[in-house]
Amino acid sequence: MEHLLGIEPLTGTEIECLIDHAVELKATRGALDELPLAGETWAMIFTKSSTRTRVSFEVGVRELGGSVFFLNSNDMQLGRGEPIKDTARVLGRMAHGAIIRTYDQQDVVDFAHYSGIPTINALTDEEHPCQILADLLTIQELCGGWVGKKVAFFGDGDCNMGRSWAWAAVRLGFELVVAAPAEFQLKSDFQDCLPDDAPVTVTDDPKAAAENADVLYTDTWVSMGKEDEAADRLKILAPFQINDELVGLANCGVIVQHCLPAYREKEISESVMEAHADAIFQQAENRLHAQKAVLAAVSK
Repeated sequence: MEHLLGIEPLTGTEIECLIDHAVELKATRGALDELPLAGETWAMIFTKSSTRTRVSFEVGVRELGGSVFFLNSNDMQLGRGEPIKDTARVLGRMAHGAIIRTYDQQDVVDFAHYSGIPTINALTDEEHPCQILADLLTIQELCGGWVGKKVAFFGDGDCNMGRSWAWAAVRLGFELVVAAPAEFQLKSDFQDCLPDDAPVTVTDDPKAAAENADVLYTDTWVSMGKEDEAADRLKILAPFQINDELVGLANCGVIVQHCLPAYREKEISESVMEAHADAIFQQAENRLHAQKAVLAAVSK
């Protein structure tokens, strides 16, 4: 695998191999016989702030033997209008790989093309592949895998997480139900890109989505760059909160996932957040292990 630009470009086999390697890396943390990034220096380019993404990648690169340097928009000429292709051409001659967290998916695609070095999408407005891989690792650990399982996603269905979950369902064959009000459902042009037999359903009925689900999933309703829309978003999305009622409709043993940060009593109730905290923070930890698997795969 040369880059990780999204879930869409991956095959089901590639996803499964990444999860299997993540399991191995988690079990052998601190005791690796080989360090695949030994002698390498990786760039982290973030124009969107983060906690989990930055920490997990910095720790991951170092645990695999590499070193890392961090650049935000104020550190780079990108913030003053330099084209991404020029930044890519410079860093491609100095760094061994790049981890990019930004707004525009095309920036990550262009960076990979012009830099000539392994490039990892650490989040764009279009996709969040590293989070999905961590989520799948957690589902494997807590549910025994995703085969035959139903994942229900609640809230802003047309966000990067909703789209990445849709591609994961297509590639791996599990059932995905996206529960969202009409204005926040997966856009028709995106749905048109999915195969005709995609196991993805869109509904405006959160209770129907929760019925017999194995995984209940949500994300913040006000992502970075959407702050001006906060009041309207919170009002429209309020019926799609994951709460005790929805949990009661799901399968016995359902797991609740949240990619964090969590805003209690908005997208998730305080009671559900605390009752499922172990699984949610296991999911957060798994960012480290899944991303180490990605780093090792693209560095080959």
